[in-house]
Amino acid sequence: MSQTMRLITSPSFIPEAKALKAKCLAALFPSEQPLSLEIGCGIGDFIVQLALRHPERNFLATDIFNQGCLKTCSRVDEAGLSNVRVMRSEARFLMTHLLGPESLQAIYINCPDPWPKKRHRKRRLVNHEFLQLAFHTLQPDGEFHFSTDFVDYGVSVGEMLEAEPGFANLQRTPHSHELKDYPISKYMRRFLELGQPIYYCHFRRRADYQLERPPAIRRGFRSRWVKPGSS
Repeated sequence: MSQTMRLITSPSFIPEAKALKAKCLAALFPSEQPLSLEIGCGIGDFIVQLALRHPERNFLATDIFNQGCLKTCSRVDEAGLSNVRVMRSEARFLMTHLLGPESLQAIYINCPDPWPKKRHRKRRLVNHEFLQLAFHTLQPDGEFHFSTDFVDYGVSVGEMLEAEPGFANLQRTPHSHELKDYPISKYMRRFLELGQPIYYCHFRRRADYQLERPPAIRRGFRSRWVKPGSS
């Protein structure tokens, strides 16, 4: 069933066409501050908590679903936050075409679609190719956060990050079930109350490592690819 598309008029919302015309996404915030990205903002519970704790940072929250962006904008506006902007965009398209190299202080991915069936796991967002793109957009020592309620996904992402020479683990193990001072969304809380653990991965981009070449990103599932600058 397709979703009903609703017009988003919130001042916190950045239409993709406006973003494509902008020279720099950071310029769309009222204050020049370090920029972080949340991929898959859902209803905005996580990003509002994070932005309230860190008024000295700017946050770009993105989701591919119109309703999620609408609800996130409502929460951001109700909280009176000026350091959050929301975009409806596919993450890899956004990172490839709208974010420059070393433009992000942090990336947050919380409970993405796990694609639990084995034949569908190639559709998962986080893979080697995506981690190369994350490395490209993170500043040296920038942080990569990933969390999931799905066991296989949490274990595999932790193992992938451990194997990536450009990332250093900030925990003792590839994943943990607790992360100090990390906001807990309503979605996460639902699973924790049922006794199901959340898998957290927390890594940083190594400052002493460089990619041999910029990452090449293929068209992905749920992607809409257009040429930068087109309407």
